[in-house]
Amino acid sequence: MKWLGYTARAVAIVLLVLLLVETDLFAPILAPLNDNGAPAIYHQGSLLFLALNHLGLVALSTFVGGALALIAGIFVTRPAGAEFLPLSRAIVNIGQTFPPIAVLAIAVPSLGFGAEPTLLALTLYGLLPIFENTMAGLKNVPPTALDAARGMGMTGSQRLFQVELPLALPVILTGIRLSFVINLGTATIGSTVGAKSLGEVIMAGITTTNTAYILQGGIIVALLAVLIYDGLGSLERYLAKRTGMAAAR
Repeated sequence: MKWLGYTARAVAIVLLVLLLVETDLFAPILAPLNDNGAPAIYHQGSLLFLALNHLGLVALSTFVGGALALIAGIFVTRPAGAEFLPLSRAIVNIGQTFPPIAVLAIAVPSLGFGAEPTLLALTLYGLLPIFENTMAGLKNVPPTALDAARGMGMTGSQRLFQVELPLALPVILTGIRLSFVINLGTATIGSTVGAKSLGEVIMAGITTTNTAYILQGGIIVALLAVLIYDGLGSLERYLAKRTGMAAAR
């Protein structure tokens, strides 16, 4: 039944593209949602531009947060850093403990309005999945692989970069996938502090009680999340198969 999956992906991609560049096509469907005769299609800004900005915020925050979480995860799995595990876990949990909207409220006075406070909130919010999966991936590297690497005379750094990280990569990618998709939905709150994102469409719908606007922004975010989650999942399965970790997982 693989063709069903391919068909569903193709339909989702076509629908996403039409929503972003030919939104007026959906006016007859969305118009009945507005009883007050308000416009059914959001024209205060380009949906494509907002979507690209939205993805940019999420990608940059995931990259920065991923780099920090990856370094921390590697560090605490080394003998020299094991004692810092509780502290590191407490730090990465901050993003999950404090809601992103609270981080925005704290960050705005010092960073101002716009993308900067949103990036900070998303970076903190996305640390935990990548950190935990980095540790899980490195700890589950087969001992036989490490013994073979030692037998070949590899140094600690060589074992890390040539053996451990490649074998742990599928698990680490799972954390990155979760972090990216979580932040994809969370990034909509950035519009409350002036960041350009699809949250602008949703907030416009909320403030004007325009259900059509809310639906446009929500569907686009949902389609992006599903397609990216599916794409990263396929990459993860491919890497797991390549590294021989699929059976172990």
